[in-house]
Amino acid sequence: MQPRMPALFLGHGSPMNVLQENRYTRAWRKAGETLPRPRAIVAISAHWYTRGTAVTAMEEPRTIHDFGGFPQALFDTRYPAPGSPELAQQIAGALDPVAVRFDREWGFDHGSWGVLIKMYPEADIPVVQLSVDATQPPAWHFEQGKKLAALRDNGVMIVASGNVVHNLRKVSWDESTSAWPWALNFNQFVRDNLDYQGEAATHPLVNFMQHPDAKESNPTPEHFLPLLYVLGARQADEAVTVPIDGIEMGAISMLSVQAG
Repeated sequence: MQPRMPALFLGHGSPMNVLQENRYTRAWRKAGETLPRPRAIVAISAHWYTRGTAVTAMEEPRTIHDFGGFPQALFDTRYPAPGSPELAQQIAGALDPVAVRFDREWGFDHGSWGVLIKMYPEADIPVVQLSVDATQPPAWHFEQGKKLAALRDNGVMIVASGNVVHNLRKVSWDESTSAWPWALNFNQFVRDNLDYQGEAATHPLVNFMQHPDAKESNPTPEHFLPLLYVLGARQADEAVTVPIDGIEMGAISMLSVQAG
């Protein structure tokens, strides 16, 4: 029998991680080298924040360079992983009755390919990206993760990407800058509640905006919401672990989470 694939949330941070080797990228690379090899990947990125739900449904998704002001080498980098219209159909079936749009224009944004290029640099595993519906509340995203859980028993890995603390207005380019106290507090709140086993209505991380430092840590929610898909996809008998953690530039959490 094929092993159940893990579900991962990776704090992706700066696009420059694509060109750099550091403790975060080494953790992503280690995951790709040591975890069971998936037959396909569902990528969920903070950077495809849409009205309604969409999946990439083309054979050859493009690499999207959705950033500016970085070295030309970053714009020259491609991640030519194949798509999978078949998996796109399977995702739509799993999410029923949610209406899923089959998208043939988007591709892979840097929230997805920026981590996958470290995990699977050969780009030889089919990837389908699922959008994050901006019109829905956090509990809805958690429930979609539950629906996707069955795919994990069919060789599909979930790789979600964002940052549980993401406040670009408060970042510092001084590498010696300490993390803001509110960033440390909220990051620890996330860590302390990863293993919660209750339903969405009572889950502290589904109700993350009730935390006093939530608004400072997430002025907008799109970088936090991908974590909820992983927590929703977690099975009751599975451990939740933290492969890597840290806060960069004072206000960006690099926390990564693994279910299974």
